[in-house]
Amino acid sequence: MSEINLTIDGRQVKAEPGMTVLEVARREGIDIPTLCHHEKLEAFGGCRLCMVEVESRGRTSYAVSCLYPVAPDIAVRTRSEKVDKIRKLLVEELMAHAPDAPELVTLAREYGADRNRFAREASFCVLCGLCVRYCDEVKKKNAVSFFDNGAVRQIKFVPEVAKNECWNCQECFAICPTSYAQAAYLLTEALAFPGQHQSVKRATKAAARKRVVIPIAPVPMTA
Repeated sequence: MSEINLTIDGRQVKAEPGMTVLEVARREGIDIPTLCHHEKLEAFGGCRLCMVEVESRGRTSYAVSCLYPVAPDIAVRTRSEKVDKIRKLLVEELMAHAPDAPELVTLAREYGADRNRFAREASFCVLCGLCVRYCDEVKKKNAVSFFDNGAVRQIKFVPEVAKNECWNCQECFAICPTSYAQAAYLLTEALAFPGQHQSVKRATKAAARKRVVIPIAPVPMTA
């Protein structure tokens, strides 16, 4: 199939059919912020920080660029007054959960976000899903997953899987933007093996440092 012509921030670019706006922008060296995107994973669109302005056939809309497929002759703007306002609000919402996450702190400075705009919910998890999706799509282990506690969605490690799969892996720790995954795993380990005092001490310190509230799957580990 022939290449698709479009513009991003006034620059004429070409893209292959099936590419997303985010993929094309990154290939062209155009920065669009993301918190839940990873090159090895299917696009998720959870953080919505990659929101862009798209003009097509005289109409302007706002789209999550990691999910938005390129189309002929669209004009994409990665920064505009409206886009910046949207990102500012999203950063403020995310900082209610993870006020000290380095990437969010940087974005807060760039967009003038108020880290105290929303009441704190000290979970330190922003539900980017990187740990869940990486464990599923790349590692094929499913040792960590989403679960819904009433109206609240949270992340949990599954102890009966984690005890065999996570100790020699821990790859999700490095991609977690808030360090929640590491603290969640340590507390899962500590609570499943209460006799291992060093693990409890380490996990407690990690959780206190990050102000993490950890949900634990109700499946006990066995030695």
